[in-house]
Amino acid sequence: MAFGAFNHHRNPGPMADINVTPMVDVMLVLLVIFILAAPMFTGSVQLELPKAQAPAAQTAPAATVTLSIDAKGQVFWNNDPVEKDALESRLIEAARLDPQPELQLRADKDTRYEVVAQVMAAAQSNGLTKLGFVTDPKEKK
Repeated sequence: MAFGAFNHHRNPGPMADINVTPMVDVMLVLLVIFILAAPMFTGSVQLELPKAQAPAAQTAPAATVTLSIDAKGQVFWNNDPVEKDALESRLIEAARLDPQPELQLRADKDTRYEVVAQVMAAAQSNGLTKLGFVTDPKEKK
């Protein structure tokens, strides 16, 4: 080490001082980078939206049809068991209604995916466009 090299009377020992200057330099550079980058993370597009005077749409709420599928693959139309042929005719009738009802599909967790896919395909091919899946929320422990 070059510290005290000209002082021969001093015993060489371990240096007890820590040089924190490089660490402070790095921290200051990071601080400047974060200050410059922070507006990019919280930036938003400033828009002046147009104003319009229009009354709220008054539409009657559409009816809902609950299609339930049990673990065996049996389909229920609003809790009434229905065969595949009758299901097709009911889907056609529901598609003709104005406004179309929303299909709420409830399937048992052990139901084969094939049955669920067939019911969804039948609803779509008969012209129904609103389909929702009903699930149970997680139980709190």
